[in-house]
Amino acid sequence: MFSDFKVENSMKNILVLGGTGAMGKHLVQILVDKGNKLSVTTRREQPEDGNIEYIQGNAKDSGFLQTLMIRHWDVIVDFMVYTTPVFAQRIPVMLAATNQYIFLSSARVYADSIEPIKEDSARLLDASKDSDFLATDEYCLAKARQENLLAQSSRNNWTVIRPYITYSEQRLQLGVLEKEEWLYRALKGRTIVFSKDIDSKLTTMTYGLDVAYAMASLIGEERAQGEVYHITQSRPVTWEKILDIYQAVLEKHLGTKPKLLLLDLNKFSRCKRKAEFQIKYDRLFDRSFDSTKIGNFVRVDSFVTLEDGLRRCIEEFLKSPEFLSIDWRSEATKDRFCSEVANLSEIVHWKQKLKYFIYRFIAP
Repeated sequence: MFSDFKVENSMKNILVLGGTGAMGKHLVQILVDKGNKLSVTTRREQPEDGNIEYIQGNAKDSGFLQTLMIRHWDVIVDFMVYTTPVFAQRIPVMLAATNQYIFLSSARVYADSIEPIKEDSARLLDASKDSDFLATDEYCLAKARQENLLAQSSRNNWTVIRPYITYSEQRLQLGVLEKEEWLYRALKGRTIVFSKDIDSKLTTMTYGLDVAYAMASLIGEERAQGEVYHITQSRPVTWEKILDIYQAVLEKHLGTKPKLLLLDLNKFSRCKRKAEFQIKYDRLFDRSFDSTKIGNFVRVDSFVTLEDGLRRCIEEFLKSPEFLSIDWRSEATKDRFCSEVANLSEIVHWKQKLKYFIYRFIAP
C-alpha cells in the first residue's frame, strides 16, 4: 500500500454506484476498513464479502436505480457516466435519497490556464467559443453541465470530485492512449506510436489509491457539502518524462528498450479515432493544479511520487499482463506508419483479421 492517510469519518450505510473499477475498489476497501456497511452495484454476480453487499444490476437502468432509491443512504458515491438528459432525470431522486451525494466529475472540465488551476478556474463550458465543440455532449462538457444541474438544484447535499488522470496496476495511460494501444505493442516487439505535440506538454498523473483516500476524507464532512474539489498531484511533469519511466521498466523487463515513433498531430490523430476534442481541449494544454483546497483534508505531499508509483504499477502489471480488446484498425494504421506487421495469430476473429489487412495494406 502506497499511502498512509487515515479516514476519520465513519458512516453506516453507503451506496457505491459502479464501484468495481480501479478507483472504486480502493475506495470501497478504505470505507469498509473503517467499519462502514457498503452496498456496491455490479453487473456481474459477486458474493457478499464481510461488510460489502454486491447488488447485481445495471445502474444505468432506471428501474434498477429506482429500487435502490427506495432506501435512504447516508452517502451515495456515483462513479457512473451519464448523458446530461439522463442525469437531469435522475439527480433529484438521488439527492432526495441520501445525506451526501458524491459526484465524480473530471478535471478535464477546466479551460487552458497559464496559472496552476484552482477549483474556481474557468471551465471549457463557459470559456470556449468553439460552436462545434459546444454543440456536443463530449465528456468534459457533459460533466460541467451535470455540475451545473447540481448547483441549480434545491439541495446542497452534494460534493463534486474532479480527479484528473489516474493510474493503477491495470490502467497505464500515455496521453490519450490506454495500455492496449501502446503497452501491448511494446510487449509484442512493435514500435510505440505517440504524438510529438503531446509529448512535450505538462500533465499530472495520480495513483488511484491516493485519489480514493482523498475522496474518503470528504465523506461525511459537513464542510464538503455544496463544494467542488479536484484531486491531483501538485507537481506536473511532461508526457516525455512519463514515457521515459515506462520505457525504463520495459527495457529491464524485455532486455531491450522499446522502439518509439513520434508523429505529428495529423498523423497521430489517424491512429486514435474519436479523440479529437480530448486531444485539442485537454492533452494539448499544459496542465498543473493548485491542490490547496483538498489539502485541508489530506496531505497531498504524502501522495506516492509519480516515479515510484508508476514504476511499481507497471512492474506489477507485467507480472501477469492482461489486456482488454485491441482496436485492430488502429493497430493497422500504426503498423503502416512503422512499416511493421502484426502476427495474425494475435487476431482471433477473422473479421478483425480482414479489418487489419485492409487498413494495413489497402486503405489510404
